Amino acid sequence: FREKIRVPRPRLGGGEVRMEYTVIDLERWPRREFYEHYMRAVPCTYSMTVRLDITNIRRRGYRLYPALLWQLTCAVDACEPFRMALRGEELVCYRRMRPCFTVFHAGSGSFSNLWTEHAESWPQFLRQYEETLGRWGGVEGFSPQGGMPEDCFTVSMLPWASFEGFNLNTADFRYLIPIFTLGKFCEDGGRVLMPVAVQVHHAVCDGYHTCSFLEGLQNAVDSM
Repeated sequence: FREKIRVPRPRLGGGEVRMEYTVIDLERWPRREFYEHYMRAVPCTYSMTVRLDITNIRRRGYRLYPALLWQLTCAVDACEPFRMALRGEELVCYRRMRPCFTVFHAGSGSFSNLWTEHAESWPQFLRQYEETLGRWGGVEGFSPQGGMPEDCFTVSMLPWASFEGFNLNTADFRYLIPIFTLGKFCEDGGRVLMPVAVQVHHAVCDGYHTCSFLEGLQNAVDSM
């Protein structure tokens, strides 16, 4: 492996967005055979939908959407296969990821994608989320902030319906970053459950990795 640090163009509103990633040396990567099979011979993504127990978040009165964004960010940062991406023809692993999340505009029925920085703690993350939402949440357009960093994973919230399965289709099978979709929560036997769909690329993420990620996410939510 070799380390790189990249500083892209200044972000809208001032400041710079820094990111760090590792370029994967495929010649020495133990997963090369699996990666090449699922990128070339049988390119495929897959999705899993589980019911995440968010009882602890509800009982403690945390704001649901930012709390889940925070826990998803921590879980992604703890799971290397969820931080893989293609930069041109190079496979890279980002050191950490930023959440890109949707906000709904009731007047027009449309949505916007916003993103916020990584944070070292839940209070810091909540402050950053509120600042982002306060500045850009009412601005319509696909990406009103502009200049979204490439080390972002996407999260969508569908609070209008609960679901048991959810699937997205990407055209060229080169998008490796996980995609999360959250649905309407419900109560079941004293627990509060929310459907969470995870879509990943099989070239970098097997079922074991996804199950381990979801187990870690549930443990984090339980102990928040």
